[in-house]
Amino acid sequence: MRDLPDDDQWLPERLRAIGARFREERLRQNATQDQVWMAARVTRWTYQRVESGQDCNLSTLLRIAWVLDVSLEELDE
Repeated sequence: MRDLPDDDQWLPERLRAIGARFREERLRQNATQDQVWMAARVTRWTYQRVESGQDCNLSTLLRIAWVLDVSLEELDE
């Protein structure tokens, strides 16, 4: 186990990386944002926030990962 850094500067970078990973996979599958957010049963606004690297909840990440067939481990690569 490791300690958290003194500040949260690392969080936005990780969130952007996760959003980029979803975007890359969506594009690789030739899917639109509309197709993904509707299949994941989240709002368009929520999906756009995820792809842009903004904070979201775990259930949202799990839904999108399921739809795109991406494991959570792959999101942190």
